[in-house]
Amino acid sequence: MTTRRATLLLPGLLLGAGARAQGAEWPDRPVRIVVPTGAGGITDILARIVAQHLAPRIGQPVVIENRPGASGIIGTEAVVRSRPDGTTLLMVYPSHPANPALKARLPYDTERDLAPISIVSTVATVALVPKESPDRTAADLIARAKRERLAYASVGAGSLAHLANALFCSMAGIEMLHVPFRSAPEAHASVMKGEVAMFLDPPITTLPLLQGDKVRAIGVSTRARLAALPNVPTIAESGLPGFEALGWNGLLAPAGTPPALVQRYSAAVREILTDPAVKAEFTRHGTDAVPTSPEQFASIIHADIQKWGRVVREAGITPD
Repeated sequence: MTTRRATLLLPGLLLGAGARAQGAEWPDRPVRIVVPTGAGGITDILARIVAQHLAPRIGQPVVIENRPGASGIIGTEAVVRSRPDGTTLLMVYPSHPANPALKARLPYDTERDLAPISIVSTVATVALVPKESPDRTAADLIARAKRERLAYASVGAGSLAHLANALFCSMAGIEMLHVPFRSAPEAHASVMKGEVAMFLDPPITTLPLLQGDKVRAIGVSTRARLAALPNVPTIAESGLPGFEALGWNGLLAPAGTPPALVQRYSAAVREILTDPAVKAEFTRHGTDAVPTSPEQFASIIHADIQKWGRVVREAGITPD
């Protein structure tokens, strides 16, 4: 069953004469941003930050609508089928460019049926191991996986944790058993109990565990160390040179939305993401604001569809 939760973010007193004067350029009624995940996750949090700052710029309330399910496909299809008039936007997460390879049949074409606006943030992962694990580095874990049958956790097939770990195994020349869970707390519990050897988890949910000394981090999936975890090496430093696995959250509109309106939205989002206060808020959540043009975003989507397609094929992951 699809659940929905909507939050109204009013422009309030921040709406000035300048925004009113440009009202004709924007939709003349409230705008909704569909988030194809449940409330409270990083995608939802970032969408709400963007919505809060977007409302006064467009002179309309912005509604966040959560439509989780099927690796983001349910919410995405709802947007694809919406009127392309600028009143419906979509905030996607890392499974978006992987779904074409993971799903035997999608109810939309990922590139043809959506108009990219801007990437909002990158999504990194932190390699968590049990507190009592003998693995202090990625090299330790790789060496042990060559001797023993180890398992790794994810929050479902096609999640960034799943794909990043598949890439890790492929590059390291090892095999690990994939154990999918329904939620991050379930995966965390499995790591803490020592039932799995590793879980690649986003910083926003990793930081409380590390601060509570409940797990240990042996690496991050970025090319450079994370500002939120400066003492944790990259996985490349920790034993797997060249490894990098990043996802992203991004804002799109239905295909057919007037190109000029897509560009206006993109300019507004880029302005929001370069605001020092917004950038600082993103950093507190363990992620980086990454504004792009529609053209840059389209190119990244295309490249990532190809990249994750190769990972899925090489890992032998069977499409659903």
